[in-house]
Amino acid sequence: MGDAIDKKLLELGVELPAPAAPAANYVPFVRTGDLLLTSGQLPIKDGKLMAMGLLGRELGTEAGKLAAKWCAVNVLAQARAALGDLERIKKIVKITVFVASTPDFTEQHIVANGASDFLAAALGERGRHARAAVGTVSLPLNAPVEIEAIIEVERD
Repeated sequence: MGDAIDKKLLELGVELPAPAAPAANYVPFVRTGDLLLTSGQLPIKDGKLMAMGLLGRELGTEAGKLAAKWCAVNVLAQARAALGDLERIKKIVKITVFVASTPDFTEQHIVANGASDFLAAALGERGRHARAAVGTVSLPLNAPVEIEAIIEVERD
């Protein structure tokens, strides 16, 4: 397959960061059979949260979409750490997008598009996935979005 994903990331202007270390008693990913499950990834860019607060109060939908994109970037960073090569990804099976939002905010699904659009752009058909977008009252470190992923991978 070559390095098509890396080339596409360059075209998208995205350089994968070093994967985030766990902030508590958990591991950043688990491999079981042909599945890779990531722990929740926050919108960390340049080593810090790129946004903080609730959607519908401190942040608007577009800022939430950007935060979701950076969560997805960090999902791919964890995948690279687990697999060594993103070309070993067969399919993003499902992502769950948690959106910290006010009770009257109802655009969690649009915020989640920031991640879905990025994954489809970066991985092509392999990046199209099932998804849940869930509103929540708060997330760790006052992050506006957190994303976990289930990824089908090539077996060793």
